[in-house]
Amino acid sequence: MAEEFRGSIIDTHHHLWDLSMERHPWLFSNSDGVKSLGDLTALQRDYTVDDYLQDTAGQNVVASVHVEAHWDRTRPPLEETQWLESLDKAAGVAARYVAFVPITDLHLERILEMQAAYPRITAARETIRWHPDPAKRWTPPGLVNDLQWRRGLKLLRRFNLALDLMMGPYQAEEVAQLARNFPDQLFIVNHCGTPIDPDPDGMGFWRQGLSLMGKEPNIVIKISNFAAYAPNHRFETLRDVIMQCIDAFGVDRSMFGSNYPLSQRTMSFAQQCDVLRRVLSSFSADEQRAVFHDTAAAVYRIG
Repeated sequence: MAEEFRGSIIDTHHHLWDLSMERHPWLFSNSDGVKSLGDLTALQRDYTVDDYLQDTAGQNVVASVHVEAHWDRTRPPLEETQWLESLDKAAGVAARYVAFVPITDLHLERILEMQAAYPRITAARETIRWHPDPAKRWTPPGLVNDLQWRRGLKLLRRFNLALDLMMGPYQAEEVAQLARNFPDQLFIVNHCGTPIDPDPDGMGFWRQGLSLMGKEPNIVIKISNFAAYAPNHRFETLRDVIMQCIDAFGVDRSMFGSNYPLSQRTMSFAQQCDVLRRVLSSFSADEQRAVFHDTAAAVYRIG
């Protein structure tokens, strides 16, 4: 039996913001999709590199990936990238970026040229989260089947960008088909595929979706925000959420992400790491390192 992992960690999913810039209006929004995230009061403050370093202290995080934090969509997407470039990189925080790019924008090629000029950008993110319950709905259904959306997707490959997807179980079949249609494009499923419906039928539907997506070799998954989908926080429930992802994708296509600071409302960074270490304690040292570090290093090109 392998020991619990104590090696280097890459956090594949976190956010930073400076509220004095007034670029994150969603934190104060009451829209249906945002409401599904729960009470955001605790997040309505600056979250800086120093805050992140304080929260991750003692966990041996050697690099992190900053995921676009829903920067004001009325502003140029490049603004967030330029702000990130101004931050201290000495500790490896925001070593790579997942940028927002408006995939259906008619000027997408020029936008991608400007974003891809920054080597730290290795992926873009798109939200495709539709749910039959309007209170859990972020986008219209079938977004990935839109012809303009697909034209935009083709451009990502030209600029060597992976695509992070904020999605849910109702998009799993679409994403699996998308991966088959675009076999040279790498897709990254955020937040365990978001099993947002905790009843037995909802969790069963989520597991079916994971199985479908896991069959496609160009899809990887982030084991991120898992505590949000195990309301009782019992280890057995947390383990089930994590292992469903690993069983579907394998350790070489699974990677840890904290979703900080959003996930701090349910579990501290250290607790997340400890739970994942315990779940993986029966895995080999190489397998544990894959989930905590190596998969992320390969996917986000962290040298």
